[in-house]
Amino acid sequence: MQFELNSEDASSKARAGTITTEHGKIETPIFMPVGTAGTVKGVHQRELDEDIKAQIILGNTYHLYIRPGLDVIEKAGGLHKFNNWNKPILTDSGGYQVYSLAGQRKIKEEGVKFSSHVDGSKLFFTPENVMDTQRTIGADIIMAFDECTPYPCEYNYAKRSMEMTHRWLKRCCDRFDSTLPKYGYDQTFFPIVQGSVYKDLRIKSAETIASFEREGNAIGGLSVGEPHEEMYAMTDLVCQILPKDKPRYLMGVGTPANLLENIALGVDMFDCVMPTRNARNGQLFTQNGIMNMKNEKWKEDFSPLDPNGTSFVDLQYSKAYVRHLIALNERLGAQIASIHNLAFYVWLVNEARRQIIEGTFTSWKSTMVKKVAERI
Repeated sequence: MQFELNSEDASSKARAGTITTEHGKIETPIFMPVGTAGTVKGVHQRELDEDIKAQIILGNTYHLYIRPGLDVIEKAGGLHKFNNWNKPILTDSGGYQVYSLAGQRKIKEEGVKFSSHVDGSKLFFTPENVMDTQRTIGADIIMAFDECTPYPCEYNYAKRSMEMTHRWLKRCCDRFDSTLPKYGYDQTFFPIVQGSVYKDLRIKSAETIASFEREGNAIGGLSVGEPHEEMYAMTDLVCQILPKDKPRYLMGVGTPANLLENIALGVDMFDCVMPTRNARNGQLFTQNGIMNMKNEKWKEDFSPLDPNGTSFVDLQYSKAYVRHLIALNERLGAQIASIHNLAFYVWLVNEARRQIIEGTFTSWKSTMVKKVAERI
């Protein structure tokens, strides 16, 4: 993987870059749709490519390990061939499940024991077998196995967890460096900064992660319930330490306003389930604000979903029609809403990139942050 820094904003830390993988280029800042189990829910790959214009999608090691299983993925020739997605893929290592499945796991120095959320069967993830699993899945970018701590989190717990994450990182690197990719193309490994919302821990973790000198770096353990101001403070701190010549990936973030604020702090890559999850509940993101499509006010509104037009669905379907579908729990409503929201997120980061290159990002961002956060 290669990263080229194309442009930097003079009034902030925002930057535009290009990541090159063997499955294609990724122009940053980038938003990555989440395809947890090999699919972005309710969205065809054709729509991801042609309508949403996604440049990269995510898969999740834990979920893919359970279903369909590594044997199936390997026989298919890797996840790209299994799900017919020919652009880059990134896999989350399962570290987030260490946080989200707190009632179904036990953490030890050696690794994490899980009870499968599907059938209760016992699973044991270690830094080593997580690297092997991601080799088999075949993502272009694979993540270190870490512990994502909850919020709030006591200082001593956050410190012990961070130190264990660093020890796991060494084991991940050793395993990754001693193995080869399976499908004839290179894979890239990203470590993950942890440390909860404690300044000294985040500094220590960022310095440790940077010392491994991998091709990119991630920031984890945020967007887990902490105030947005804490997220921005920790991100700003970490981005001052992580090297400028490598991409920075803020995991699991966030709202449209979160994306813009963190781009201004120097983040290059984002993912979040919010666009599709909220779409299935009838919430749409637009350039003018956030709409709850269950509201009566849209019942006879025949205007496009987003008058400024961020995706093909805006031209084909009105607010009234989409509200009708969502009110009936019609699957098409969730699909249209998902495509619209993902297209909006991708448009937003693409527009941020254009503004950075043209030197107008800061003024544009100040206006857009207010607009995209407003409920209409």
